[in-house]
Parts: sequence; C-alpha cells; structure tokens
Amino acid sequence: MNQDCFICSKHKGEILTAGTNIYEDEYIYVGHIDKGSSPTYLGHIMIDLKRHTPEIGDMTADEAKAFGLIMTRVSKALMEVEGAEHIYSMVSGNSVSHLHMHIVPRYPNTPIKYWSPMELNEWAEAPKGIGNEITEVCLRIKEYLEVTPYD
Repeated sequence: MNQDCFICSKHKGEILTAGTNIYEDEYIYVGHIDKGSSPTYLGHIMIDLKRHTPEIGDMTADEAKAFGLIMTRVSKALMEVEGAEHIYSMVSGNSVSHLHMHIVPRYPNTPIKYWSPMELNEWAEAPKGIGNEITEVCLRIKEYLEVTPYD
C-alpha cells in the first residue's frame, strides 16, 4: 500500500465513502463513486485493484481474471437491476496512480448529446443521489451478484 494514495487510504478505512461495498475479494474492491455532499450519478461504480499498482499491464494473471470477471458481472447487474441500456468503462489513471476502472451506466432516454461518460454529469435530468440513494443502488447490485451465478 502507498501512504499517499487515495485508493490505498480508502481500502485501509481512512477515507469513508457513501454506500456500501458491493463486492470484495483478495484482489479487488467494488464500490460506488461518492462526491461527498454533491449529488453523484447513480450507478457510477469503481472497481479497484487492491494491490497498489498503476497500470493494467502490471496485474498478475489472477488479478486480471478477477478484474475482468467482476467488470462483466457489475456491468450485467447495472443492466438487469438498474435498467441501464449501455455501459461505459474507462481506466485513465491521470489523477490517481492506482489501477481502478470506472463503470458508468447510460440509462434509457438519455439525450444523445450526453452519450459520453464525461458528459453524463452535465445532463440536468441525470439520475443523481447522495447517501441512502447511493447505498440502495449498492445493495441492489450486491444482491444481484450474490444470487446470480456467472455462466
């Protein structure tokens, strides 16, 4: 773990975020993005590699398998449980040098003008929430993962 890393600090419990953990195993942690007191786009999920490493290419084979599998399962959960019609995924690493992937749903009736994960927050009618609203999304996705086997 890196003492100056936001994600490492979050995993050590030094930084609390809204919602609840959606999934965790020895390699990865899945949770909801939290913008503090500002409303957050509901369903914006972040998959973190637990081991501090900056790049996708730095993952071990076991980490890559776990990462890919949960990326697929969380995306499917967002479609099945939250009604997303499309899923965006992105890894940039520009502001936090700890491997993490953003999984961002696009919901039905989103105007084409906002069909980009970077533009969704600009849409005034985007589904946003704080606190309990984020927790409810997390719990629905978590339950889906617990009861739906991956085939």
